[in-house]
Amino acid sequence: MDRSQLTANIFSKKSVLCVGLDTDIEKIPAHLKTMADPVFEFNKAIIDATKEFTVAYKINTAFYEAQGPGGWLSLQKTLEYIPKGIFTIADAKRGDIGNTSEQYARTFFKVYPFDSVTVAPYMGSDSVQPFLKFEGKWTIVLGLTSNAGSADFELQPSGDDLLYRRVLKTVASWGNPGNLMFVIGATRKEQLQEVRTLLPEHFFLVPGVGAQGGDVATVCRNTLNEDGGILINVSRGIIFAGNDTSFAAKAHEEARKYQQEMAVFL
Repeated sequence: MDRSQLTANIFSKKSVLCVGLDTDIEKIPAHLKTMADPVFEFNKAIIDATKEFTVAYKINTAFYEAQGPGGWLSLQKTLEYIPKGIFTIADAKRGDIGNTSEQYARTFFKVYPFDSVTVAPYMGSDSVQPFLKFEGKWTIVLGLTSNAGSADFELQPSGDDLLYRRVLKTVASWGNPGNLMFVIGATRKEQLQEVRTLLPEHFFLVPGVGAQGGDVATVCRNTLNEDGGILINVSRGIIFAGNDTSFAAKAHEEARKYQQEMAVFL
């Protein structure tokens, strides 16, 4: 999916909502666990309930890899079920030496044809470039994260700057706003506007809204640009809004609430 398609979907739906399919088999409703593929049945119901309000789905691969071969099958079936025209993200946080990154890129752009994949930039340009070679695909690079441990490295001085700012500026030169996004945590309220000033055109994938304490209004006020420019991810707050037979209806209602909050700014 190219930038113009993503932007058109954002303004058509008046939404920048990304639903995170962080499907923990231990947390899905009990009545699904007797089915042949409980994870896929859960995801299918969530997608059906939220697709009206959603411009992206993010599949956190850890929850599928942990289930072994069956988990990869659930991932594949889920990816195939997501409606065409909705942006797909493999939240895999890959990043390794060049020839290994080439195989990771093939995995998530060819074998499992996601629109994008999350990548860690710690090993430098040769670990990220293999992802950027794929036409029509997006590389989403970790920039400023919302976890407590981000202070260990990201917020530390690096020369006359902070490390995360140096990472953002350096990585931005490897691609362009049509194939490169950055993960920017919503709980870093004091830095949201600063990062948007630094990177006025790029899209941001923004986790941390909802359970982690971030809010839609603060993110939108500080990071929206003329193309939308953000995907606000909500995982637990939507997919686990209910834990009984009404789970899909509750997910629908939560997704609708988020979309209505976003529509005010779009």
